[in-house]
Amino acid sequence: MRRLAFGSRDLQAGLLLAAVAIPEQLATARLAGLPPETGLFAALAGGIGFAVFGTNRFLSAGADSTIAPIFAGGLAALAAAGMASAPAAAAALALLVGALLVAAALLRLGWIADLLSIPVVSGLFVGIAVHIVVGQLPAVFGIAAPTGPLLTRALALLHGLPHANPWTLGIGLFVVLAMQAGEAWAPRWPVALLAVVAASAALIVGGLAARGVAVVGALPAGLPVPAVPTVPVAALPDLLPLALIVALVCMMQTAAVLRAYPSRPGGPIHVARDFGGIGAGCLLAGLLGGFPVNASPPRTALVVQAGGQTRWAGLVAVGLTALALLGAGATLAVVPQAALAGILLAVAIRLVRLRALRHIALTGGTEIALAAAAALLVVVLPIEAGMIGAILLSLLHSVAVMARPRCAELARAPGTTVWWPPQGEAGEHEPGVLVFAPAAPLSFTNAAFVRTRLDQAIAHREAEGGRLRLLVLEASGVTSIDYTAAAMLLRVIETLRDRGIVVTLARLAGERAQAEAERTGVLAAFGADHVFRSVEEAVRWARRGVPTREPPRDVPTRETLRDVPIRGTPRDVPSVMAAEGRPSTTSSRPAGEDVDGRDERGHDTEAGDGRGHDTEAGDERGHDTEAGDERGHDTRAGEERGHDTGGAAGITSHEPPARP
Repeated sequence: MRRLAFGSRDLQAGLLLAAVAIPEQLATARLAGLPPETGLFAALAGGIGFAVFGTNRFLSAGADSTIAPIFAGGLAALAAAGMASAPAAAAALALLVGALLVAAALLRLGWIADLLSIPVVSGLFVGIAVHIVVGQLPAVFGIAAPTGPLLTRALALLHGLPHANPWTLGIGLFVVLAMQAGEAWAPRWPVALLAVVAASAALIVGGLAARGVAVVGALPAGLPVPAVPTVPVAALPDLLPLALIVALVCMMQTAAVLRAYPSRPGGPIHVARDFGGIGAGCLLAGLLGGFPVNASPPRTALVVQAGGQTRWAGLVAVGLTALALLGAGATLAVVPQAALAGILLAVAIRLVRLRALRHIALTGGTEIALAAAAALLVVVLPIEAGMIGAILLSLLHSVAVMARPRCAELARAPGTTVWWPPQGEAGEHEPGVLVFAPAAPLSFTNAAFVRTRLDQAIAHREAEGGRLRLLVLEASGVTSIDYTAAAMLLRVIETLRDRGIVVTLARLAGERAQAEAERTGVLAAFGADHVFRSVEEAVRWARRGVPTREPPRDVPTRETLRDVPIRGTPRDVPSVMAAEGRPSTTSSRPAGEDVDGRDERGHDTEAGDGRGHDTEAGDERGHDTEAGDERGHDTRAGEERGHDTGGAAGITSHEPPARP
């Protein structure tokens, strides 16, 4: 372990962390259906494991109320079937989760944390919060806990509400309100501990134990002794799927904590390695008789707010937790169970991220339906099955997005060389030219869809502007091309050329896409003379004159793509534009007149003329040049005044500037 500097700020942060964490760990053990001391065992293991193997300076690892409801039902089912006691099954589960997290760290699988979208995660937390509330309300009401599915238990709680014990209800509500107030107005205070102490004092002074207020009970004194849990092999098929779900949630939450509280702002974040830190905590928890641990967002935020500097803050909390196990276990004999249940209800309220859900509803379009569906799956189904369903829902949504990408027909932004989706704006279209831009990696999931959209765009263009002569495939959004998509592109090129349509490729900038296009023969099918750095370059090349049926001559490579020359004008070939009835620009002209690329003012030529005006490379006055000049009128690269440039009026050119 890297040498850690220890100071008074770490001591202060560690004291505060222990004051907040100890009652929460006891409550989380209750949430998991396990003895209270197992929560403190998990706190010891998580703190030590991450301090030794993790990298983040602030992260607090330990028993976590997000994952406890996920495995509580599974452990109870194993215990009910007589396969293993709940504590032994929890310890075995911790070993399995730890092994999975360590494997993810060794294989550098940090990307797994990104498999769940924010709407789905938000919905999952809502569903987990519902499970926590339904599970803890019996302790707050002071009634027997009902059994059965979640909805059945919720109905039983409604029927039992008239029989609620007012003293336990008052204690539970007091703790909830105290934690809510503390989070809003005193986030650096150990409000949970203070509320539990106040509730315990009320129980003693008021003699509430005689009035039906249940207490936690004394803990066995002493530190845990490392041991391998004994669980029958027959229980592993039930534990392994549960371990996979818990490990995935741990990865997701750990990554979120690391990104929210990096060791150094703007510094590197070692997501995969810190999976190993959480995994080490889980392995140690399994050996100490605890249960799986996880990164805690609120406790990590507390360390940051308290001024913690190193991982010593977490180790201070570990030491205080050990002292509590050694000498403070008897004090729990006067702690009301309703107080711990109140802590968990406050945690459940925190899990329902109303601000995030509102933002998703306002800006996420239909993705709020994903959040609602994820929450519904977790609530209606058994929580493990609901979690699996929500995870599959997130993956299916990502596949659907890739399978139905946006395919836009681009137009030239007026007065610029930028080709952009019109989006209701007036755009310039070249007669006989279609610029088609698929905005996604091309793969087997969307190849047929992209081909259909392309055929529709061609039919629409020909219906509006006559026969199509030139197709420019704008590939800036194409970051990869798999075999199926490559086969589709090869068929498109062959089919369109048979119809007399010239097919060109522009802005294939992705290194991976270039390599795959070269390997699959797509670049060879286009031909070197049909690959361009920008859409405008392809259109101008077509305007100067290209064959309507030209076989590829040179096979382009990734190297040639980086330095594709601007094509010259073949004098003996009629241009695509001339084929549409427009005058050809390839005829000879007397010296001193503009050539190639005349516009409505007669300026902006590409080859230049005898006077040097309006050339592509620019002149001493720089009118209408592409490379720009000191005044910068109508330039492509833009300048300080920004007249009619690709960057003016909020239009940003994504095309590389032409070479002089």
